[in-house]
Amino acid sequence: MAIGERIHHFRLLRGFTQKYLGKMLGFDDKQADVRIAQYEKGSRSPKEKYLNALAEIFEVSPHALSVPDIDSYVGLIHTLFAIEDLYGLYVSEIDGELCLRLDKSKRTTYVSMFDMLYAWKEQKAKLNNDEITKEEYDQWRYTYPKMEKEKFRADLEALRAKKNAKSQKDTE
Repeated sequence: MAIGERIHHFRLLRGFTQKYLGKMLGFDDKQADVRIAQYEKGSRSPKEKYLNALAEIFEVSPHALSVPDIDSYVGLIHTLFAIEDLYGLYVSEIDGELCLRLDKSKRTTYVSMFDMLYAWKEQKAKLNNDEITKEEYDQWRYTYPKMEKEKFRADLEALRAKKNAKSQKDTE
């Protein structure tokens, strides 16, 4: 999905018209809908400042807007090849089923990718077990890693509070 399609997707998801979104970006009345239509059709690409502003308006990460062009299977496979080169993700087979695996020899890349994929797996399991809604799952995906960092901070604060409470109890 190209960037224009992602803009279109998030615009509709938020219920914005092209004109409204364009005005939010600071374009005048005459240009607002025209510029957004150009972005969505791919005849124009937003500059980085507009890309960041769009991400802020949509409440998503800029990375959620600038995904690689995977509109074809060939585009998708070349994206996967690039991921293999950069991050060690490769195709394998387990019990006769194809799967994607991480190359453990990549060390720090392996640990980082493992943590991210594990977090994804946990959120997907929560969705499948009806512990979160589809909207909450999408919010997690589209804002990643923001919500993960917030969860980590909250967990850390809870541990600190527990430790402080234990220290106070020990001194009494």
